[in-house]
Amino acid sequence: MTILDKITADKIKEVALRKSLIPVSQLEQSVLFDRATVSLAKAVRAGSGIIAEHKRRSPSKSVINNSLSVQDVASGYEQAGVSGMSVLTDGKYFGGSLDDLLLARAAAQFPLLRKEFIVDEYQILEAKAYGADAILLIAATLSRKQIEQFSTFAKGLGLDVLCESHNEEELQKSIMPSVDMLGINNRNLKTFEVSLETSKELIKQIPDEFVKVSESGISSVAAIKELKPHGFQGFLIGENFMKTDNPGESAVTFIKQLD
Repeated sequence: MTILDKITADKIKEVALRKSLIPVSQLEQSVLFDRATVSLAKAVRAGSGIIAEHKRRSPSKSVINNSLSVQDVASGYEQAGVSGMSVLTDGKYFGGSLDDLLLARAAAQFPLLRKEFIVDEYQILEAKAYGADAILLIAATLSRKQIEQFSTFAKGLGLDVLCESHNEEELQKSIMPSVDMLGINNRNLKTFEVSLETSKELIKQIPDEFVKVSESGISSVAAIKELKPHGFQGFLIGENFMKTDNPGESAVTFIKQLD
């Protein structure tokens, strides 16, 4: 069983519990549920293309940064000129929560991506209720039918959809009109090794109507400059900023070097 299988199995149990505690009607009555969303896909196309992450820890790296307030990180990123912020809401493996999404929304106006292991439409309603503008779908954990179901449901709520693939098979089942952004994750899920070659190879199969995003292993300006000529518009940066004392300041320095 891979770590992704384990996370998914735990997530199914967690979501079942949350559904029993908070009914859909309660989510739909949330103050933020009727908020007009901001398109992450459009922001990526128009701006720096950087989707900067708030991530406290991960299964592969343990603690990254537990000491920063989500509000400070969000406002710092927004001032730095990133295109959007990815907020990890998984608690058990990444130390995140839906409250992180709520706090980020209170501190900033730019697009927020709920980064989560989505296994149920209920989580998409949560994303909307807690102020997200976009959701992540992970093709490795979902069938084509589920990707279609979840992405269509998200679009109905006004949310953008980023669908992430690790290989050709996952990418092929992700290409559909209800997906806005196709992400290539450069991390091999079996070995945890990271290679930008994964992005360079798989982008050849992504039609131009999709926003193309490279994920994992993007820790330098050089990596972005290497990927841009291949057609990437978006770059999800997970740990590079968060492992510093001031992620916003790190993002400012990083973006200045992109010019």
